[in-house]
Amino acid sequence: MRISIRRAAIVAAVIAAAVIVAPFAGTAQAAVFNPESFTLDNGLQVVVIPNKRVPVVSHTIYYKVGAIDEPPAKSGLAHFLEHLMFKGTTKFKPGEFSAIVARNGGQENAFTTQEYTGYYQTVAKDRLEKMMEIEADRMTNLVLTDALIEPERKVVLEERRSRIENSPNGKLQEVVGATLFMNHPYRIPTIGWAHEIRDLTREDMMNFYHTWYAPNNAILVLSGDITAAEAKPLVEKYYGKIPARTLPARPHWVEPPQTADRRVTLRHKQVQQPSWSRRMLAPSYATGPQADVYALQVLAEILGGGSTSRLYKSLAVEQHAAVSAGAWYEAQARGPGAFGFYGAPRAGKTVDDVEKLMNAEIKKLLKDGVTETEVKQAIQRLKDAAIFARDSISSPSRVLGSALAMGQTIDDVEAWPDRIGAVTVDAVNKAARSLLVNKGSVTAVLLPEETT
Repeated sequence: MRISIRRAAIVAAVIAAAVIVAPFAGTAQAAVFNPESFTLDNGLQVVVIPNKRVPVVSHTIYYKVGAIDEPPAKSGLAHFLEHLMFKGTTKFKPGEFSAIVARNGGQENAFTTQEYTGYYQTVAKDRLEKMMEIEADRMTNLVLTDALIEPERKVVLEERRSRIENSPNGKLQEVVGATLFMNHPYRIPTIGWAHEIRDLTREDMMNFYHTWYAPNNAILVLSGDITAAEAKPLVEKYYGKIPARTLPARPHWVEPPQTADRRVTLRHKQVQQPSWSRRMLAPSYATGPQADVYALQVLAEILGGGSTSRLYKSLAVEQHAAVSAGAWYEAQARGPGAFGFYGAPRAGKTVDDVEKLMNAEIKKLLKDGVTETEVKQAIQRLKDAAIFARDSISSPSRVLGSALAMGQTIDDVEAWPDRIGAVTVDAVNKAARSLLVNKGSVTAVLLPEETT
């Protein structure tokens, strides 16, 4: 099963564990993963994250290309190609890649986001060389025919139907994305519009592949029972012989000023739990200002960091109006970030009730701000999440790979705790007021179909 990660899925990761999506910055004193890194002559960046807990290695190649790099009217191309990357090369027959991984006791998958595409295998350490051989091969030797493309087109369209067209929330989020962004290609879903998926050709696939799938547009992340000294000879053997390519210039997308709030409502017969949300554009690591980025991470933790957060305690615990309530912030992006609020009414309450209470909490935030205690506790929880991420084989790869793929550095990632720890009450309140006084938010409401 291939995975298409839309921006909404990344938002869910922010709510679950801020460390997984937030780049880090600061001094090396608070290092999180202590990775080793080197770059091949062809431009391939290699990051090694030693973890000796078990004799297993996660091998992930990140290509710095995603849905926002697709040509006009070719939406879904990056994700469709991700599927087709498993179809075979001049060396390996269709399906043989996955068969080799399975035969060697490994697990594999792939993912596409707006900004990058990734392919990974997790195997025993003594099987890593084989993974490098087959992954390096499909970086440059992919073979596609119409006989391979057409069945997979049906798979992609079915994925879109199940994730979006047959999901009321998926349909709503797609419209919200297209409403929030007026100019940036983030308005287009990662999986693509169905009518454009149907029109993608073999030539489209191969042009995109030959343009972006190159060592100088990739990052190889190895996490697990391996060191850079052990990895380098293997990486040079299999990836080092692949020539670099000249990469095209990327458009510099900028959102125009947003001057009007918007509202999107979807009624559907499948909806049993109504919900409310509101989101707005926010600073990202790419757009800044950087001080606000760190402060907004702390704010999102205060407002939406689980059952102890301000919004959940107020709406769900104290006022018994909601079954869920919180906030999230997406700072890691090549374009604008986003900040959002959400809530779902308890039985006997309505979406309007939730919205009124949420508006009251936002008004209170603007008037009174956050407290010193809230800031200190939020910072500690975020730092704890960074520590817990070390225990996983895959989490460090996701943290570092996604950050590097969107322009951050290892130094940024390694000492994030220092910068997040330096956030003050004044900085959080300033960032909150700067964010929330502007027009341009999108409110989304999901309701059951009206009965007559």
